[in-house]
Amino acid sequence: MKAITLLQPQKIVFGTGCIQTLVDDYQKMGLQRLFVLTAPPILPLIEASLTTLRAAGISIETYQDIVAEPTVNDFKKILEKARAFGADSVVGIGGGSVLDLTKLVAAFINSDQQAEDCFGTGFIKQKGLWFACLPTTAGTGSEVSPNAILLDERDHLKKGIVSPYLIADAAYVDPQLTWTVPAKVTADTGMDALTHCIEAYTNKFAHPSVDIYALKGIQLIAANLERSVKDGKDVEAREALAFGSLYGGLCLGPVNTAAVHALSYPLGGEFHIPHGLSNAILLPSVMKFNMPANIKRHAEVALALGCHPGKNDEETAQRGVDFIYCLAAAVGIPDKLTALGIPQTAVDGMAKAAMQVQRLLKNNPREVTEQDAREIYNSLY
Repeated sequence: MKAITLLQPQKIVFGTGCIQTLVDDYQKMGLQRLFVLTAPPILPLIEASLTTLRAAGISIETYQDIVAEPTVNDFKKILEKARAFGADSVVGIGGGSVLDLTKLVAAFINSDQQAEDCFGTGFIKQKGLWFACLPTTAGTGSEVSPNAILLDERDHLKKGIVSPYLIADAAYVDPQLTWTVPAKVTADTGMDALTHCIEAYTNKFAHPSVDIYALKGIQLIAANLERSVKDGKDVEAREALAFGSLYGGLCLGPVNTAAVHALSYPLGGEFHIPHGLSNAILLPSVMKFNMPANIKRHAEVALALGCHPGKNDEETAQRGVDFIYCLAAAVGIPDKLTALGIPQTAVDGMAKAAMQVQRLLKNNPREVTEQDAREIYNSLY
């Protein structure tokens, strides 16, 4: 069996209402100046917790002007706010962009490094401030991954910073924080979480220690995403979806994603399509492309999705692809790039840009050439 390294937060807390555990834990650590990154819709959900911390003498600065798909310059502005406040700890409560920025603020606040010099894997020199992540979507899995994504304005391409120093000290996964998430965001982020699990299970570096997370995540998300989209207050479905997203996040560090994510980056970088939606629209097409490289694994994915076995692995695997098409349609994901306002004339440029994401393409079970990328994009018109 090949070697693998599993790096996870020292503490992972899961459960409805577990934001209170963060409050209790924080008060025991002796930290005094907390920089909180969040978003305006989240504030009413966390105000009571922040009030409790303030009453205990903790100074709190809340930053909420976070845009989706943040750029390097967006990050630098937030970093200056955190430095001016004199933060000794950071907490992110929000979706993937909020959590990614939280990691980066904690890592760079006392560093002489620049974020743009750390794109890639392993370039951050040292651990930064204590930080915790609380996801409000299910989701990017960022709360337990060593990855953070920023849009590099220099070439309009989303890029990843990957480092063990970006793993949170603690992750608190409270499904209650997802109850008020709009149906569209639930659909997009749920499909993103499903993509994490499927790509982890089918990529070249798949490993038994991660397979168990990936398959369970696929099962939970496939069975509960449509329910969560239709009724955001379906507590059982929301908890299952949050668990599935957590499992997907645990796949990201040791195994990571592949061609779906690589091909989605140009959609976000150039056209500012939300990350989850980009993945969702590409997922079935890339699965269909990848199937010949590992039919057995794709058949096992289909079974985890809840599909009945076919007469052979090929038929079973195809049922999995068909299931993804149906699930995406059921939760409102469009099946054409034109629906996202992306003209077909952009395909050549997107294919070229996707080829730059070798960090992920190298994981794909089947080699993806620029022409392959072009054909995958063109199949969505």
